[in-house]
Amino acid sequence: MNIEKQTFDFLKQLKENNDREWFQANREAYEAALANVKAFITALIKELSSFDPHINTDIQAGKCLFRIYRDTRFSKDKTPYKNWFAAGISVDGRKLDGPEYYLHIEPGKNFLAAGYWRPEKQHLDSIRQEIDYNFTGLEEALQQGGWSVDDLSSEDKLKRAPAGYNEDDPHIDVLKLKSFILYQPFDDKQLCSAKGLELLVDTAKRILPFKSFIHEALDQ
Repeated sequence: MNIEKQTFDFLKQLKENNDREWFQANREAYEAALANVKAFITALIKELSSFDPHINTDIQAGKCLFRIYRDTRFSKDKTPYKNWFAAGISVDGRKLDGPEYYLHIEPGKNFLAAGYWRPEKQHLDSIRQEIDYNFTGLEEALQQGGWSVDDLSSEDKLKRAPAGYNEDDPHIDVLKLKSFILYQPFDDKQLCSAKGLELLVDTAKRILPFKSFIHEALDQ
């Protein structure tokens, strides 16, 4: 199972012709690309459910997919469409209430990520508390998949120590994180290959111990 070259071709053309007239004239190509992505996500959900107890085959690809239509009300960028497909896969489709997988399909910018993006305060406090009490457990979970603490995304991070923690804490750089995420990029050729799905599944398996660590911190 893979992402078809035509899907990437559509997204490239959409980026160059991001207006409603072009989109309507090429709706057939959009529908074909959407069907390919939905089938790919369905296959991915099936594979994830075989080793991740928080994922089951009842999750529908359509509920995981984010709309391609952009909300331009508060944006300077008034282009009406996203030039990528994206899906959040969790225990309840893309409903954010814990760790999830996030698949991003965009020419030259594909990636699979997993973890917890901007948990609400109670969850954030629980994750930080678990890291503070059991940093060795976090390191071991990461190492099981061949990762390290340095691989955690640091794009979403406090400038100062969170309440209850000190700047001189040896793990303060991790405790400052507001999101706890690992991600792996893929080039277009990889996802178009016959092993496209397999590559994502292998990455998800490598991330699973870290994802499980977050679930355990939340008693999930």
